[in-house]
Amino acid sequence: MATKTEDKIKPVPPVGRFGGARLLQRRIGRSETLAQNKEAVATELIAMGTARLTDIIDLHTGEIRPMADIPDEALASIKKVTVGQYGTTIEMFDKVSVLRVLAKASGLLDVESNVDKPSIIGINMKGPEATTTYEADDG
Repeated sequence: MATKTEDKIKPVPPVGRFGGARLLQRRIGRSETLAQNKEAVATELIAMGTARLTDIIDLHTGEIRPMADIPDEALASIKKVTVGQYGTTIEMFDKVSVLRVLAKASGLLDVESNVDKPSIIGINMKGPEATTTYEADDG
């Protein structure tokens, strides 16, 4: 026979369903390595999100700047470098994705559930009751 306490316990849904920032925050909270290096992770993300292509390439000449002239923040934003016979291709991390992660982690995208939502008001209308009247034929 189940006790009242056991009856009130609801099953816990799998954490995987909740994805996104909440899952990331839980994983970060559980990871001792990340917990100890949160500042370094944040600094790296900020560097990736604020780097500019002009930090790496001189747009006037089309040439890659010397390594000594490229800031470390810009180097952190480089995802891939391909050197081929037709030139060098530099691919940077997706800035929008990086900024989205930063915004979620900092709480900028947390919006209260009741803010800016329209109110729904139920209106019950009651009209006059329908009555059917028959007039008697005089004929």
